[in-house]
Amino acid sequence: MIKTTLSSFAKSIGFNSQNYIPKEGASFSLFRIEVLSGLTVALALVPEAIAFAFVAGVAPLSGLYAAFIVGLITAVFGGRPGMISGATGALAVVMVSLVMDHGAQYLFATVVLMGILQLLAGVFKLGKFIRMVPQPVMLGFVNGLAIVIGISQLSQFKTFNAMGESVWISGNTLYYSIGFVVLTMLIIWLLPKITKAVPATLAAILATSVLVLVLKIDIPSVGDLASVKGGLPIFSIPSVPLNFETLKIIFPYAFILSAIGLIESLLTLNLVGEITNKRGGASQECLAQGFANTVTGFFGGMGGCAMIGQSMINVKSGGRTRIAGIAAALFLLIFILYTSSYIEMIPIAALVGVMFMVVIGTFAWNSLKILFFVPKSDALVIVLVTVVTVLEDLAVAVIVGVIVSALVFAWKSASRIRAVERPSVREKGAKVYEIEGPLFFSSTDSFLELFKPEEDPEVVIIDFAGSKVIDQSALKAIEDIADKYNSFGKKVKLRHLTRDCHRLLSRAGQLVVDSDDDPDYGIAVDYDVKLGIFGN
Repeated sequence: MIKTTLSSFAKSIGFNSQNYIPKEGASFSLFRIEVLSGLTVALALVPEAIAFAFVAGVAPLSGLYAAFIVGLITAVFGGRPGMISGATGALAVVMVSLVMDHGAQYLFATVVLMGILQLLAGVFKLGKFIRMVPQPVMLGFVNGLAIVIGISQLSQFKTFNAMGESVWISGNTLYYSIGFVVLTMLIIWLLPKITKAVPATLAAILATSVLVLVLKIDIPSVGDLASVKGGLPIFSIPSVPLNFETLKIIFPYAFILSAIGLIESLLTLNLVGEITNKRGGASQECLAQGFANTVTGFFGGMGGCAMIGQSMINVKSGGRTRIAGIAAALFLLIFILYTSSYIEMIPIAALVGVMFMVVIGTFAWNSLKILFFVPKSDALVIVLVTVVTVLEDLAVAVIVGVIVSALVFAWKSASRIRAVERPSVREKGAKVYEIEGPLFFSSTDSFLELFKPEEDPEVVIIDFAGSKVIDQSALKAIEDIADKYNSFGKKVKLRHLTRDCHRLLSRAGQLVVDSDDDPDYGIAVDYDVKLGIFGN
């Protein structure tokens, strides 16, 4: 009965019930685990949303509204069940200069434009390019983000003195805080060994909060950060001039924010997929993130993207379907509207303990071991991406990692091109160079060094059966070698061109075709090279 009811609910909102409830084990027990996991995530979202709002220079409710709206929309429409989205630090550090220079209304306009750019990325299916991110970059991203999450928690142990300066807490307050951080971590570690009836993270937060209240221990709580209380988000068009000057101000920020948001979301999507053994749509996630941010900007939210820390909390607490993400967003709204006074009692130490366990669970510890037996270039990329993520931001780190990986690949590929020399069987007196390895910009110099125009016979056949002509540099190299042989009164012919190589050389006009009905692809045909296409 319950299974039928839940399936009907899923269909009623326009989604296949498979996205919400797995075929096996669909029951009230599953629903309970998903809801409790959502509650755990919502509790951990509150201080993070407030902290990121402070970083961006906007009101705490802007962070909370973003966590609610972005979290709800992406939970329903996102590319993979189990992911949690909301206000993030990676976006907040970019927003701060915009808010300082132009105010919060310009930020809301930027978030709307950011969402539109992400929608366009989804429409044009740009999310598929996340496949170009190599595994070493993924490991560096995970490790760097784990370190960033850990470092960000240290700020919770700071307060403001009478001069308004940020200083570390000290004395008994510091000792009690550290003690409750450790207690929270111990509960999260030990409870699953005893029972899995309740998410360990939720149990740890509740137990620590009750203990602090009963013993009347004075340590910082959520309420010390800011008030969580508020009303429903209200629709409003950002109060900015609708002209080209405004677009010039907000577009650079919107572009950077959309790129960072999509990179973090798509990498988190892959990471959650590896843990849950499920595949999800990158383009669908782009559309969901874009829709969420477009809506958020009109409701006074600071925008957001996928949160690796909260996603890990959700997955480790048992959240595998969309129910957990929807529940987290709805619980967050309930906190804002009705239970803010209770949420503000939760000690910061409990939530810091939760995030430290997320750091431990997120960091790819095996990467420390594999650094010693993977290729040195891969080890360099892992370390480089980790360091850049910590020092700069995620987008820069991923771009740097992909560029370095691409350069390493190009260098290795360039070194692999070689030629086997033999006399021609079909054409008496001719010499054949059987090329092995890809011919592209990085390997053209090595390619040119393979030939001996002065010593070779009148006809030379370059056989591409084991090679591919990839780019314009390769076309130029073929013309250069043909021109070199031509200067000695000798002829070069090309053989065994693959279909794409044939098409590329034909489009460039380099193939001398003997008849009008020449086939689009002739594997046994020898083609003469036309000179002067790219100049001398």
